[in-house]
Amino acid sequence: MGMESLLTTITILLVLAVGIFAFSGVKIVQPYEQAIYMRLGKYIRILNQGLNVVFPLINQVVKMDLRTEVMDVPKQEVITKDNSPVNVDAIIYIKVTDPKNAFFEVTNYRLATVNLAQTTLRSVIGEMELDEILSSRERINVQLRDILDESTDKWGVRVETVEIKEVDPASKVKASMEDQTSAERKRRAAILEADGQKRAAILEAEGKKKARILEAEGLRQSMILEAEGKRLATILEGQGDAQKLRILSVGAASMDSKALSVLSMETLKKVGEGESSKIFFPLELTRLVDGISDYMGSAQKVPDRAISDTDSVRRDIGDPDEILGKIPQLEDIRRETEEIKKIVENEISESNLIAKAVKD
Repeated sequence: MGMESLLTTITILLVLAVGIFAFSGVKIVQPYEQAIYMRLGKYIRILNQGLNVVFPLINQVVKMDLRTEVMDVPKQEVITKDNSPVNVDAIIYIKVTDPKNAFFEVTNYRLATVNLAQTTLRSVIGEMELDEILSSRERINVQLRDILDESTDKWGVRVETVEIKEVDPASKVKASMEDQTSAERKRRAAILEADGQKRAAILEAEGKKKARILEAEGLRQSMILEAEGKRLATILEGQGDAQKLRILSVGAASMDSKALSVLSMETLKKVGEGESSKIFFPLELTRLVDGISDYMGSAQKVPDRAISDTDSVRRDIGDPDEILGKIPQLEDIRRETEEIKKIVENEISESNLIAKAVKD
């Protein structure tokens, strides 16, 4: 009975040993991993994703994660080119591209990459001025990424992105920056105010100038129109007087002395009907009285005068058209009036356009 128990125990132990031996030779690699297979301290090969069978017990398999890793670069104080202390931190995104180099070329590629990022960040920031750092983060990120990627390439690590998280100047530098910003804003406000006053003065002077121009233009136009109206009135009055004289001359040419005496008597009658208490008679009144007495038959002799015709008038005084000039017809006066009206309308339109321009 004791022998059977011993054999059973030995069998179980052998089975367990065989199971452990067989299981140690099976390695499962995840889809996002690769594994480094070493046997007795010697590199054998890279194990890819899935089920891999290796030599049991004496193997060593180190799995490497191939996914992008995010690492934080601790905040550190850096002195800029213009001697301004600032605290800068960043984050980097790395990815293992060669598991063999990442394991054999560097002890800890994560720690090595973070330390390299710290020194590189300090070097890049130290070569720049504070204002440039604050306004050129994108350029700094690209520069850091290129430098780190070139340095970590031999480790089988690729630096995909570098982002500066915060640039925090020292408290004294912040106060100086705030004072500078405040002074700059005051300077801009003063410039804007002065520019506004300048523009207002220019616009006011320009408005006064255009107003004076409009006033002078209006005065000139009114004087022109007034002069034009006086000229036209004088012409029309003269033409009316000329027409009257022509009619009188033509009518008087056919009258004899008796007819003129009758007209003289009618004139004296109208003078006597006036309300004035004083009447002035011309020196030729005696001749007028003699003519009337001859017409009434009280004179000793009544002279007679032949009636003049148109030919005798032309022979004695000349052609009436040549002496008096051409008397304008109604159509001529209307045409000239329309031309003056058009000129006035054009002047008014120009004045309205100038007034609108000044208002705008």
